[in-house]
Amino acid sequence: MDDGLTDNIYQTGDIFSNRELVRVGYVPKLSRIVGRDDEVREVGGALGPAIQGGPPETCIIYGKTGTGKSLVARCVTRGAVKRAQDNGHSFQYCYVDCSDYQTEAKASREMARGLEEQLHADKSIPRIGIGAADYRDITWELLSEYDIDSFVVILDEIDKLENDEILRSVSRAKESGKSKTNIGVICISNKIEYRKRFSERVDSSLQENDLVFDPYDAHQLRNILTNRKDAFKEGVLEKSVIPKIAASSAQEHGDARKAVDTLYEAGRLAEKAGASTVTNDFVDEALKKAEANRFKELVSGQPPQVKLVLAALASLTKAQDRDQFRTSTVYDWYKRAAAEEGKQPLSYDRVSKLLREQGFLGITESEHTGGGYGEGSYMVHRLLRDPDIVVEALNDAS
Repeated sequence: MDDGLTDNIYQTGDIFSNRELVRVGYVPKLSRIVGRDDEVREVGGALGPAIQGGPPETCIIYGKTGTGKSLVARCVTRGAVKRAQDNGHSFQYCYVDCSDYQTEAKASREMARGLEEQLHADKSIPRIGIGAADYRDITWELLSEYDIDSFVVILDEIDKLENDEILRSVSRAKESGKSKTNIGVICISNKIEYRKRFSERVDSSLQENDLVFDPYDAHQLRNILTNRKDAFKEGVLEKSVIPKIAASSAQEHGDARKAVDTLYEAGRLAEKAGASTVTNDFVDEALKKAEANRFKELVSGQPPQVKLVLAALASLTKAQDRDQFRTSTVYDWYKRAAAEEGKQPLSYDRVSKLLREQGFLGITESEHTGGGYGEGSYMVHRLLRDPDIVVEALNDAS
């Protein structure tokens, strides 16, 4: 390969100065968290006793995705570990993403391995071959061996766990004599009703520390994005970029993670285009791409016939200068699409029902309307998403 070409393929442009600040998975310093002062204080209060070598309180954090639950829990806990060390006490924690480790054994193993990593120990914890209780015993042994005063395990997306046995065991470890360490748990769930799933013996062992994280508003999202502005080189971001992303994200979902990712994607698109400035045009492109990705996730699990119905409605919307269509019109286009795919078409009534069902997912809107004198009432359907996005997502999901 030509040496000049070899050098050119690694060019990164003049957009980013520290792209880590706007990447998924980045856990910032506590000082970088904005819009969650009350929540930070609540979690800090639960961990307060641990910085003096005492028992941390167990708490349950609820909220939608991207509302800062994991971020606050990890940052505040990490800060508490440092404060405890400054006070002459040993406090450790580990983080378990239960969406990746859904069984009791896997979550218990990850807890043991997380603590091992924090302590820089060398326990040679086996990946398979022992039970959940054995992995927890390794955790208790590590806490004892390293003379840890307090320990907290963060169980993120705990509602994905197959049962609450690990929570029961950890919350009662000291009471049952398995560990002398003061142990607490921070449970994080996207489901507000999660606590109702607890068995009576688990619920009775937990403190009443329930904390709800509401979606971010536009002002909070603007502050969050501004706080990540130094991911970009000086003067690269057009002034209206951050307000535009914040407003759009607040209206759509209130998800800080998605807002930050949109900012990164706009920068990446500018970089790819060889631009020197991130403009609103790149933001629009990033938002459109994000919408396509979300819609692709939404339809990826849909049956093939549903995808054909949506493709027919999207094609109609693109082809004609209107956005509402009678069931009969959609059905005609659907039958042609089914024939092209070599599939047996569903009945008219079934397609009509499928169109109405997509309304529950926010994909379509269906309503009865009058057709004028002599026509009676009939059903019309409208696509609620950009037809180009729908077509792109359906093609990718095929």
